[in-house]
Amino acid sequence: MARDIIILECTEAKAEGKPTSRYTSTRNKKSLNTPGRLEKVKYNPFLRRRTLHRELR
Repeated sequence: MARDIIILECTEAKAEGKPTSRYTSTRNKKSLNTPGRLEKVKYNPFLRRRTLHRELR
């Protein structure tokens, strides 16, 4: 299978001193469209708003 399971972590929660929210997702290993770290806007329940979540490695 050509998909990886990745973990997305909130980038704004650490600066505000709140717990970070994490999501799991999948990505295509062989895709040329996403060579770097994946970023998605997801909901952070601790901050009660949508924030940028970046892939952990």
